[in-house]
Amino acid sequence: QVVFALNQTLLQQESLRAGSFQIPYTTEDLIKHYNCGDLSSIIFNHDTSQVPNFINATLLAHERITAQEIDSYFRQELIYKRNERMGRRVKDLLEEYPDKSFFFAFGAGHFMGNNTVIDVLRREGYEVEHTPAGQAI
Repeated sequence: QVVFALNQTLLQQESLRAGSFQIPYTTEDLIKHYNCGDLSSIIFNHDTSQVPNFINATLLAHERITAQEIDSYFRQELIYKRNERMGRRVKDLLEEYPDKSFFFAFGAGHFMGNNTVIDVLRREGYEVEHTPAGQAI
């Protein structure tokens, strides 16, 4: 699986450099959605994910299965479990120091798709509100 993932990553990078593959979003697009607080409008898919996309139509059947296994593993380990840990850490700090104020900063990837840090906190009963860029806290 590691060799497969490395080969697919190299193929994608070669396609990017050759101009035969383009990323369907720009960094500016992500910043705009983040600042507007509407990351829910970005569907959690490979286009906006931090997980490499190994699944494509050119794969053979056994390669597609390997790609799907890797995709599932990455999503679970690199995104869902990470957000769960971070959300629990925020919750623990808030509960341990109820009279303190906190400022938590996370990268935009922690707020896209399902099972975000915000989802974790809301499941724990916290109310989370977006503060637009430029608005005083």
